[in-house]
Formats: sequence, structure tokens, C-alpha cells
Amino acid sequence: MENHPVLYSYRRCPYAMRARMGIYLSGMPVEQREIVFWDKPADMLEASPKGTVPVLVLENGDVIDESRDILQWALQQKGDSILLPEQPDLLERMNAWIDENDGKFKMALDHYKYADRYPEYPQEHYRRQGEAFLAKLEQTLLTQPYLLGAHLSMADLAIFPFIRQFANVDKLWFAESGYKALRQWLENHLSQDYFLGVMKNRPVWESGHSPLWVDEPELQRRDEFTDKARQA
Repeated sequence: MENHPVLYSYRRCPYAMRARMGIYLSGMPVEQREIVFWDKPADMLEASPKGTVPVLVLENGDVIDESRDILQWALQQKGDSILLPEQPDLLERMNAWIDENDGKFKMALDHYKYADRYPEYPQEHYRRQGEAFLAKLEQTLLTQPYLLGAHLSMADLAIFPFIRQFANVDKLWFAESGYKALRQWLENHLSQDYFLGVMKNRPVWESGHSPLWVDEPELQRRDEFTDKARQA
């Protein structure tokens, strides 16, 4: 058994992005194993037969194979109440944001991105469905820098990779849309170490490879970021 947790991941998957960012911010040493969907590792399928990423295998053999749960696990290791709030009202708001993102918005995003698979309606129809969520985000971000208030939280980390994906379907449309606060919020996340650090290209993992960690910056950088978040 490995003496450290192992994360099976795919670089461009927004679910895997949220897992990697949580681990990055936690400072935990976690081995990253990059996969390709047409040749999934037997070890990953043994740990999680559903065959989707991310999959986190802990040192004791326990498996966490939902991205939201991996993100929460990672932030709990850090023990930072800013990133993972404890107040019931903030937890309720956080979960409501993530529920809507992972439910109705993700469905609209998939139809918008792959509109040729859903010819019942034009692409613009699916975009408008997704905009219902964008509009709610915009209204919130007009009055505060992050979804729960003055500080980065699990809600932001869980959601912005999906907004990134939505924006990339038609970059010109998004750049010219009325979602100014949302664009600024997204651009801020895309420029941060917790995103850039986990988006490096990795070779596809094969059995026998030396471990590659989720990221290998100095832990001090992560501590400095958290200190800045507290002071904001």
C-alpha cells in the first residue's frame, strides 16, 4: 500500500481541477496520476469501478471518488475556517451554490458545449439556460469579491472551473456579455497559484513511474496566500 494518498486525475476535467486545488491549498503530499479516458489504469478501476475522475485513494485504502468530497476532505486537512466555513448559514449558502452548479447549470453547460449532440434546440437556447446561473453569480459578485463574502471559500473553488468551461465555449460572446463582475471574479481565479500550479501538463501515469505530486511549490507560498486571504 502507498504511504501517501494517490489522486487519479485528468488535467482538463473541472471536477478534477477542484480536487487538485483543494489538495494544493491543503499542503498535503498527494501523488497525482494523470490518466487518459481510453486507457484507464486497472488500479483506478479497482478503487472506483465507475471509472470517472477524480479518485482519491487514502493511505488506509479508503476511497473518495466524488470531487466535492475530495475538495472538502482536503480543506479539512488544512483546518482553515475561511476556506471551509463552519457557520451554519454560510455552509447552507455554500452547499446551495454547489448544488445548483453541479445540477441544473452543469446540465445546461453540457448541452451548450456539445450542442450538436442535442439538435432539438439551437446552441443559444442552451446558453440562455446556463445564463440563469450566471446572472445569480453576477448579482452576488457585484456586492462582494467572493461567493460567500470577503474571502475565498470552497464555494468559489468548486464552481469557477465550470464557469471557465462555459466561458470557453464562445470566448468572444463571454467577453462582450454583461457579466462584468463575473468575468473579473473568473479572471482573478485563473491568475492565482492555486489554479496555475495544478494545471501543469503531466505525463500519463503508468505502473512503476516515480511519484509526481499534485504540485511542488514551497509550502510557504500557500501559507502566505492564506495569510493574505485573512487580511483582505
